[in-house]
Amino acid sequence: MHVSVASRLQHTQEYYFSQKLREIEGLNKAGKQIINLGIGSPDLPPHPRVVAALTQAAEQPNTHAYQSYKGVLALRQAMAGWYQRQYGVMLDAEAEILPLLGSKEGIMHVSMTFLEAGDEVLIPNPGYPAYRAAAHLSGATPVEYDLTADNHWLPDLEALARRDLSRVKLMWVNYPHMPTGTAADAAFFARLVAFAQEHNILLVHDNPYSFILNTEPPQSLLAVPGAREVVLELNSLSKSHNMAGWRVGLLAGRPDLLQEVLRFKSNLDSGMFLPVQLAAVEALNLDATWQQELNAQYAARRKVVFALLDTIGCRYDRNQVGLFVWAAVPASYADGYALSDELLYQANVFITPGGIFGSNGNKFIRVSLCQTTEVLQAALERVRAVS
Repeated sequence: MHVSVASRLQHTQEYYFSQKLREIEGLNKAGKQIINLGIGSPDLPPHPRVVAALTQAAEQPNTHAYQSYKGVLALRQAMAGWYQRQYGVMLDAEAEILPLLGSKEGIMHVSMTFLEAGDEVLIPNPGYPAYRAAAHLSGATPVEYDLTADNHWLPDLEALARRDLSRVKLMWVNYPHMPTGTAADAAFFARLVAFAQEHNILLVHDNPYSFILNTEPPQSLLAVPGAREVVLELNSLSKSHNMAGWRVGLLAGRPDLLQEVLRFKSNLDSGMFLPVQLAAVEALNLDATWQQELNAQYAARRKVVFALLDTIGCRYDRNQVGLFVWAAVPASYADGYALSDELLYQANVFITPGGIFGSNGNKFIRVSLCQTTEVLQAALERVRAVS
């Protein structure tokens, strides 16, 4: 029997890393022992208090039932307190916060809630591939807006305003930006909100990287006066608290918009495991020492990555933030794919080609900091041996 695939999948390919990990697995089976510097999954554990909170809650007999679709009040209050302390943003824990099973879930939920055939959605080039995939699955048309090194990886809002935006319902933004590590300041955020207000566009800010190697206070788009009329913000504990596999995120913004997202979400899951929620409360209440110690480790790793990039002649901004280092490939390579493949097959080191994030990333590569300094040093030695 032949079962046809739904037409909604015609523009949606298997995630690049899903394919590449299979290839790397095959190379490892052949004895290559690939060092993977591609995936942004934190290798460090959460704080011991977070693990202890999970264990203690899981040992209780009454913590294993279905949970509320909007999370327990204690989690929403912890998220609200975190936003107030870290971003200076006051949120109503009852109405302006929706916990999620990771923020990637939120990208799909927001898209399926607000987008349909005939709508257009602005997505950054380069940017997280999930934005495009979610747009296609919703039936909407993704429309790229350019981010370039010449404009410091910020959108040219004046150029965007000259386009026909009449069908644009939603715009994805992401600062600190992945993959380029660009941080945005309050002045740019204010211009962005004004742009959305003028053109009646819902801004969705994907904000999981604001604490990693960021020397400036973390920024929330919701801190801009008037932003709540046009902004929803996604956040996550995956990167900031080393809880990627725990799947704890949030969506914050206008109560009426969150209620519509909840209407969709409630048909897809049955709530977050209560011990995970209680452990997340513990994580959100950690003091500043946790982030300082985490960033000290990432800073040490980044020095080794800088040395690796120097070895292969890449150019990069030493002030970028986040879990990765974004670098321009030497002119002798056709693109980042060529350099990535050369390092994979000659040095047994995998580095992400920037082109997977959009055409404006073709001449770049991205290196993850989610390996120990020892592993990164080993990768550096391998690269030096073939350079």
